[in-house]
Amino acid sequence: MASEDKFLDGFKRFKEDYFGNDVKLYNRMINNQPAKTMMIACCDSRVDPAILTDCDLGDLFTIRNLANLVPLCERAGHLQGISAALEFAVNELKVENIIIMGHSDCGGIKVLWNNYGMVQSRYIDDWVSIAQPAKERVQKNFSSSSSRIQIKECEQQAILVSLNNLLTFPYIKKGVENGLLHLHGWYFDIAEVELLSYNFSAVKFETIDSG
Repeated sequence: MASEDKFLDGFKRFKEDYFGNDVKLYNRMINNQPAKTMMIACCDSRVDPAILTDCDLGDLFTIRNLANLVPLCERAGHLQGISAALEFAVNELKVENIIIMGHSDCGGIKVLWNNYGMVQSRYIDDWVSIAQPAKERVQKNFSSSSSRIQIKECEQQAILVSLNNLLTFPYIKKGVENGLLHLHGWYFDIAEVELLSYNFSAVKFETIDSG
C-alpha cells in the first residue's frame, strides 16, 4: 500500500521536472488552462487518463466518476457536478473534443450487471443505473454469450449511452452539429493493454494501432 511519503516524494519530483529544468510550459498555465480536450474517465486507480496518454499539464480537462458515466441533461434543483463541469468545459474553455473512456474489469458496471448493491449504499445503485439501457441491449443481443463477454459488451455499450446522453445537453448538441465539438468513445482493455476507439461509421469499437 502506498504511503503518504510516496506521494510527497512524487510531488518533489514534479517540482524538479517542471521548475528545475524547463519552466516555460508551467509558466504559460499559471493564469489560464489551455486544455482543448475533455476526458470523462472512471475513478479506477488503474485508469488514469493523463498517465495512459502521456499528457503534459494543461492537455486534459478531466472528469472522473464511477464507471465514467454521463447523466441525461436535467434541470432539477439538485447539485449537478458532472453537468457543471461539462458546461464549463464547453462554454468557458471552448474544448474541441470530449472523450468518454471506459475500461475492462469496471467495478461500477459489475454492480449494474449483477444487480447487487454495496452494503448501506445510498448512491451507487442509482448512479450506475444511468447505464441501464446498455445492460438491456446486451441482455437482448448477447443472451447466449458468456458472462465475461456480456460484461465487456456492457462496459462498451455504457460508453455509447454516455455519448448519447451528452447530446441531450443543448450546447453540446449545437457544438457537434456546427462541427466545433467532436465526441469520441474509448475503451481501455487492461489485460491486453489495448486502447479501442468507437468507429461511428462501422458501428463498432476498433483497436487503435499503437505501432
